[in-house]
Order: sequence, then structure tokens, then C-alpha cells
Amino acid sequence: MQRARLTLAPAKSYDCNAIIDYTGHAMASLTIRNLDDSVKAGLRLRAAKHGQSMEEEARQILREAVLPSAVNEGLGSRIHRRFAVLGGVDLSLPERTPSRSPPDLSGTEGA
Repeated sequence: MQRARLTLAPAKSYDCNAIIDYTGHAMASLTIRNLDDSVKAGLRLRAAKHGQSMEEEARQILREAVLPSAVNEGLGSRIHRRFAVLGGVDLSLPERTPSRSPPDLSGTEGA
């Protein structure tokens, strides 16, 4: 008796978990094992300092580490982004007055 042989194409597999967010986009999930307790504690403190969860803090750190957008930003933009969470400051500007006339340095005035 002859048996039929069925050959299937190998299925693509991905080494990540998929989570569907509220906009319908698939988002990757990452599990980090063997993380030192001191690193976890530092992440917890950093997240609390920034007023966000440890997960969001880790996402922010990873974004800044791997996305090229921060590389293309100038120093002023990076400083502004870092301190923008603190809010702005309203300063009262002094009234502008006309400046004095520049001195005559031609040497013809007192000769």
C-alpha cells in the first residue's frame, strides 16, 4: 500500500508576541529575563520621577536608544523636549527704548 505524502511550506514564525492596541495596529511585546534587582529598582525610581509607569519608562528609554529621530535633533530641541514637561515661564519684557547714537570714531570731530 502506497501512502500519499503531503509537503507543506514552512510557516513563518516570529519571535515576539503581538498585542493589538486601540487603533488596531499590532504592537510587539518584549520580555526581559535575568534583570538585576538594582536595575529594576533604578527603573522604578526613574519612572516615579517622571510620573509614569515602569513599562512606559522602559519604552521611552528604548525609543531614545534606537530611534534615529533624536540623532537628527539639535541640542536646543533636545533640551526643550527634556524640560517641556515642567511647563513654561512667562517673563515680563522691559519696554524698548531707542538706543544712544553710536560714537563718532572718524577723528574729524575735535581736530
